[in-house]
Amino acid sequence: MSQENLVQLHNIWVRYNGIPVLENINLAIKKGDFLGIIGPNGGGKTTLLKVILGLVHPDRGTVSIMGEPPERGRRHIGYVSQHNLFDRSFPINIWDTVLMGRYGSTGMFKHYNAQDKLAVEQALKTVGMIDRKFQQLGQLSGGEQQRVFIARALVTDPQLLLLDEPTASVDSAMQTEFYELLDHLKDTMAIVLVSHDISAISIYVNEIACLNRQLYYHGSKEITTEILESTYKCPVQMIAHGTIPHRVLKEH
Repeated sequence: MSQENLVQLHNIWVRYNGIPVLENINLAIKKGDFLGIIGPNGGGKTTLLKVILGLVHPDRGTVSIMGEPPERGRRHIGYVSQHNLFDRSFPINIWDTVLMGRYGSTGMFKHYNAQDKLAVEQALKTVGMIDRKFQQLGQLSGGEQQRVFIARALVTDPQLLLLDEPTASVDSAMQTEFYELLDHLKDTMAIVLVSHDISAISIYVNEIACLNRQLYYHGSKEITTEILESTYKCPVQMIAHGTIPHRVLKEH
Protein backbone atom coordinates (compact mmCIF):
# COMPACT_ATOMS: atom_id res chain seq x y z
CA MET A 1 0.00 0.00 0.00
CA SER A 2 1.22 3.50 -0.82
CA GLN A 3 2.33 5.47 2.21
CA GLU A 4 -0.16 8.18 1.20
CA ASN A 5 -3.08 5.74 1.30
CA LEU A 6 -5.01 5.85 4.56
CA VAL A 7 -7.50 3.21 3.44
CA GLN A 8 -7.18 0.56 0.75
CA LEU A 9 -10.13 -1.58 -0.35
CA HIS A 10 -9.42 -4.37 -2.81
CA ASN A 11 -12.07 -6.51 -4.55
CA ILE A 12 -14.66 -6.10 -1.76
CA TRP A 13 -17.85 -8.14 -1.97
CA VAL A 14 -20.58 -8.07 0.69
CA ARG A 15 -23.77 -10.15 0.63
CA TYR A 16 -26.79 -10.02 2.91
CA ASN A 17 -28.80 -13.25 2.88
CA GLY A 18 -27.04 -14.21 -0.34
CA ILE A 19 -27.94 -10.92 -2.08
CA PRO A 20 -24.97 -8.77 -3.20
CA VAL A 21 -24.83 -5.37 -1.51
CA LEU A 22 -21.32 -4.42 -2.64
CA GLU A 23 -19.71 -5.87 -5.75
CA ASN A 24 -15.99 -5.77 -6.54
CA ILE A 25 -15.27 -2.48 -4.74
CA ASN A 26 -11.76 -1.07 -5.22
CA LEU A 27 -10.99 2.24 -3.53
CA ALA A 28 -7.97 4.06 -2.12
CA ILE A 29 -8.49 6.99 0.27
CA LYS A 30 -5.41 9.19 0.50
CA LYS A 31 -4.24 11.92 2.81
CA GLY A 32 -5.90 15.21 1.87
CA ASP A 33 -8.86 13.60 0.09
CA PHE A 34 -12.33 15.10 0.41
CA LEU A 35 -14.48 12.44 -1.22
CA GLY A 36 -18.23 12.64 -1.65
CA ILE A 37 -20.14 9.39 -2.20
CA ILE A 38 -23.63 9.57 -3.71
CA GLY A 39 -26.13 6.92 -4.71
CA PRO A 40 -29.69 5.68 -4.17
CA ASN A 41 -31.08 4.31 -0.93
CA GLY A 42 -30.02 0.69 -0.50
CA GLY A 43 -27.04 1.20 -2.79
CA GLY A 44 -24.51 0.16 -0.14
CA LYS A 45 -23.14 3.53 0.99
CA THR A 46 -23.53 2.92 4.73
CA THR A 47 -22.33 -0.66 4.32
CA LEU A 48 -19.17 0.63 2.63
CA LEU A 49 -18.39 2.85 5.62
CA LYS A 50 -19.00 -0.05 8.01
CA VAL A 51 -16.61 -2.23 5.99
CA ILE A 52 -13.93 0.43 6.41
CA LEU A 53 -14.61 0.53 10.16
CA GLY A 54 -14.53 -3.27 10.49
CA LEU A 55 -18.17 -3.37 11.60
CA VAL A 56 -19.12 -5.41 8.51
CA HIS A 57 -16.80 -8.17 7.32
CA PRO A 58 -16.69 -8.64 3.55
CA ASP A 59 -17.39 -12.02 2.00
CA ARG A 60 -14.45 -11.48 -0.28
CA GLY A 61 -11.62 -8.96 -0.58
CA THR A 62 -9.23 -7.14 1.73
CA VAL A 63 -9.39 -3.93 3.79
CA SER A 64 -6.34 -2.10 5.09
CA ILE A 65 -6.23 1.05 7.24
CA MET A 66 -2.75 2.55 7.37
CA GLY A 67 -1.36 -0.94 6.84
CA GLU A 68 -3.47 -2.56 9.55
CA PRO A 69 -6.73 -4.56 9.59
CA PRO A 70 -9.78 -2.35 10.24
CA GLU A 71 -10.33 -3.64 13.79
CA ARG A 72 -6.97 -2.11 14.76
CA GLY A 73 -6.66 0.67 12.18
CA ARG A 74 -10.03 2.26 12.95
CA ARG A 75 -8.48 4.07 15.89
CA HIS A 76 -7.28 6.51 13.22
CA ILE A 77 -10.85 7.17 12.06
CA GLY A 78 -13.56 9.50 13.33
CA TYR A 79 -17.12 8.47 12.47
CA VAL A 80 -20.46 10.28 12.56
CA SER A 81 -23.32 7.88 11.85
CA GLN A 82 -26.47 8.64 9.91
CA HIS A 83 -28.80 8.40 12.90
CA ASN A 84 -27.82 9.60 16.36
CA LEU A 85 -30.87 8.54 18.34
CA PHE A 86 -31.08 9.64 21.96
CA ASP A 87 -33.59 10.81 24.54
CA ARG A 88 -33.67 14.59 24.13
CA SER A 89 -34.69 14.94 27.78
CA PHE A 90 -31.63 13.01 28.99
CA PRO A 91 -29.57 15.43 31.12
CA ILE A 92 -26.21 15.22 29.33
CA ASN A 93 -24.45 18.37 28.27
CA ILE A 94 -22.25 19.12 25.26
CA TRP A 95 -18.97 18.77 27.16
CA ASP A 96 -19.74 15.30 28.52
CA THR A 97 -21.05 14.14 25.13
CA VAL A 98 -17.77 15.04 23.43
CA LEU A 99 -15.72 13.67 26.34
CA MET A 100 -17.27 10.25 25.67
CA GLY A 101 -15.28 10.21 22.43
CA ARG A 102 -12.13 9.73 24.53
CA TYR A 103 -13.45 6.53 26.09
CA GLY A 104 -11.49 4.35 23.67
CA SER A 105 -8.20 5.85 24.84
CA THR A 106 -8.98 5.75 28.56
CA GLY A 107 -10.55 2.30 28.86
CA MET A 108 -13.08 1.02 31.36
CA PHE A 109 -13.00 2.34 34.93
CA LYS A 110 -10.25 4.87 34.16
CA HIS A 111 -10.60 8.58 34.84
CA TYR A 112 -10.32 11.22 32.15
CA ASN A 113 -7.09 13.18 32.51
CA ALA A 114 -5.96 16.69 31.58
CA GLN A 115 -5.02 15.57 28.08
CA ASP A 116 -8.53 14.22 27.49
CA LYS A 117 -10.08 17.48 28.65
CA LEU A 118 -7.72 19.52 26.48
CA ALA A 119 -8.72 17.43 23.46
CA VAL A 120 -12.41 18.13 24.18
CA GLU A 121 -11.79 21.84 24.55
CA GLN A 122 -9.91 21.99 21.26
CA ALA A 123 -12.57 19.97 19.41
CA LEU A 124 -15.36 22.23 20.67
CA LYS A 125 -13.39 25.31 19.60
CA THR A 126 -12.94 23.78 16.16
CA VAL A 127 -16.68 23.30 15.65
CA GLY A 128 -17.60 26.62 17.27
CA MET A 129 -19.43 25.21 20.31
CA ILE A 130 -17.01 25.91 23.18
CA ASP A 131 -19.08 28.80 24.57
CA ARG A 132 -22.07 26.48 25.03
CA LYS A 133 -20.23 23.49 26.47
CA PHE A 134 -22.52 23.12 29.51
CA GLN A 135 -25.79 23.37 27.56
CA GLN A 136 -27.97 20.27 27.43
CA LEU A 137 -27.53 18.33 24.19
CA GLY A 138 -31.27 17.84 23.67
CA GLN A 139 -31.84 21.62 23.55
CA LEU A 140 -29.74 22.04 20.40
CA SER A 141 -30.96 22.24 16.83
CA GLY A 142 -30.15 19.44 14.39
CA GLY A 143 -27.23 21.37 12.90
CA GLU A 144 -25.80 22.20 16.32
CA GLN A 145 -26.07 18.57 17.41
CA GLN A 146 -24.15 17.47 14.32
CA ARG A 147 -21.38 19.90 15.22
CA VAL A 148 -21.20 18.28 18.65
CA PHE A 149 -21.08 14.78 17.16
CA ILE A 150 -18.28 15.88 14.82
CA ALA A 151 -16.43 17.26 17.84
CA ARG A 152 -16.85 13.88 19.54
CA ALA A 153 -15.27 12.27 16.48
CA LEU A 154 -12.41 14.79 16.47
CA VAL A 155 -11.22 14.18 20.04
CA THR A 156 -9.27 11.10 18.92
CA ASP A 157 -7.27 13.25 16.47
CA PRO A 158 -8.32 11.15 13.46
CA GLN A 159 -6.52 10.88 10.15
CA LEU A 160 -9.85 10.25 8.40
CA LEU A 161 -13.38 11.48 9.11
CA LEU A 162 -16.33 9.41 7.85
CA LEU A 163 -19.71 11.16 7.69
CA ASP A 164 -22.92 9.29 6.84
CA GLU A 165 -25.67 11.67 5.68
CA PRO A 166 -24.62 14.35 8.19
CA THR A 167 -27.10 16.98 6.94
CA ALA A 168 -30.17 14.73 7.02
CA SER A 169 -31.48 16.46 10.16
CA VAL A 170 -30.02 19.89 9.41
CA ASP A 171 -32.27 22.66 8.09
CA SER A 172 -31.23 24.37 4.86
CA ALA A 173 -30.20 27.58 6.64
CA MET A 174 -27.58 25.69 8.66
CA GLN A 175 -26.31 23.43 5.88
CA THR A 176 -24.02 26.06 4.35
CA GLU A 177 -22.32 26.65 7.71
CA PHE A 178 -21.98 22.91 8.17
CA TYR A 179 -20.30 22.42 4.78
CA GLU A 180 -18.01 25.37 5.48
CA LEU A 181 -16.95 23.63 8.70
CA LEU A 182 -16.03 20.54 6.66
CA ASP A 183 -14.19 22.75 4.19
CA HIS A 184 -12.07 23.96 7.12
CA LEU A 185 -11.49 20.46 8.50
CA LYS A 186 -10.24 19.07 5.18
CA ASP A 187 -6.99 20.98 5.67
CA THR A 188 -6.04 18.68 8.56
CA MET A 189 -7.63 15.31 7.69
CA ALA A 190 -9.14 13.28 4.89
CA ILE A 191 -12.95 13.30 4.74
CA VAL A 192 -15.44 10.89 3.19
CA LEU A 193 -18.95 12.33 3.00
CA VAL A 194 -21.96 10.18 2.13
CA SER A 195 -24.89 12.31 0.95
CA HIS A 196 -27.96 12.49 -1.28
CA ASP A 197 -27.36 16.21 -1.84
CA ILE A 198 -25.57 15.96 -5.19
CA SER A 199 -25.49 19.67 -5.99
CA ALA A 200 -24.29 20.77 -2.54
CA ILE A 201 -21.46 18.30 -2.17
CA SER A 202 -20.27 18.96 -5.71
CA ILE A 203 -19.41 22.49 -4.56
CA TYR A 204 -17.30 21.49 -1.57
CA VAL A 205 -15.74 18.07 -2.19
CA ASN A 206 -12.65 17.44 -4.29
CA GLU A 207 -13.82 14.12 -5.73
CA ILE A 208 -17.15 12.36 -6.18
CA ALA A 209 -17.87 8.62 -6.37
CA CYS A 210 -21.21 7.05 -7.31
CA LEU A 211 -22.22 3.84 -5.56
CA ASN A 212 -25.02 1.43 -6.28
CA ARG A 213 -23.56 -1.95 -5.36
CA GLN A 214 -20.78 -1.13 -7.85
CA LEU A 215 -18.50 1.89 -7.47
CA TYR A 216 -18.10 4.45 -10.24
CA TYR A 217 -15.05 6.51 -9.35
CA HIS A 218 -12.49 8.28 -11.51
CA GLY A 219 -10.64 10.43 -8.99
CA SER A 220 -12.37 13.69 -9.92
CA LYS A 221 -15.60 15.61 -9.22
CA GLU A 222 -16.80 15.40 -12.80
CA ILE A 223 -19.87 13.17 -13.16
CA THR A 224 -21.24 12.30 -16.56
CA THR A 225 -24.93 11.75 -17.23
CA GLU A 226 -24.09 8.16 -18.17
CA ILE A 227 -22.50 7.47 -14.76
CA LEU A 228 -25.46 8.98 -12.91
CA GLU A 229 -27.95 6.96 -14.93
CA SER A 230 -25.91 3.78 -14.35
CA THR A 231 -25.92 4.54 -10.61
CA TYR A 232 -29.56 5.51 -10.15
CA LYS A 233 -30.95 3.20 -12.85
CA CYS A 234 -33.15 5.95 -14.22
CA PRO A 235 -32.86 8.97 -16.55
CA VAL A 236 -31.14 12.03 -15.10
CA GLN A 237 -31.45 15.51 -16.53
CA MET A 238 -28.62 18.00 -16.00
CA ILE A 239 -29.57 21.67 -15.82
CA ALA A 240 -27.01 24.49 -15.89
CA HIS A 241 -27.75 27.36 -13.52
CA GLY A 242 -24.93 29.85 -13.19
CA THR A 243 -21.82 27.95 -12.16
CA ILE A 244 -23.69 25.31 -10.13
CA PRO A 245 -25.11 22.24 -11.93
CA HIS A 246 -28.46 20.90 -10.76
CA ARG A 247 -29.28 17.25 -11.39
CA VAL A 248 -32.89 16.13 -11.50
CA LEU A 249 -33.85 12.48 -11.18
CA LYS A 250 -37.14 11.26 -12.60
CA GLU A 251 -39.31 8.99 -10.48
CA HIS A 252 -37.93 5.47 -10.20
